[in-house]
Amino acid sequence: MKRRRFTEEQIIGILKEAEAGAQIRELSRRHGITEHTFFRWRNKYGGIDVSEARRLKALEDENRQLKRIVADQALNLQVLKDLLGKKL
Repeated sequence: MKRRRFTEEQIIGILKEAEAGAQIRELSRRHGITEHTFFRWRNKYGGIDVSEARRLKALEDENRQLKRIVADQALNLQVLKDLLGKKL
C-alpha cells in the first residue's frame, strides 16, 4: 500500500473535524489513516493553527540545518586535532 503524506493544513483540518464532534473511527476510515496516526497528530498539532504549524515546520528545518553545521564543525575539529597530534 502506498504511503500517503498529508500537509499540515490537511492534518489540522482533520483535527478540526474531530473537535467539531466527528467520530474518530469514522474520520480515520474516511481519510485512510489509523487511529494511532490520528492521536499522534493530535499530540503534535492539537490546538494550533495553520500559520503556527508552518512556523513549527520552518523552525524544525532550521534546527536540522544548525545541527548539521555543528556536526560538520565537530568533525573538522576532530580532524585538525588528529593531524596536530600526529605531528608532535
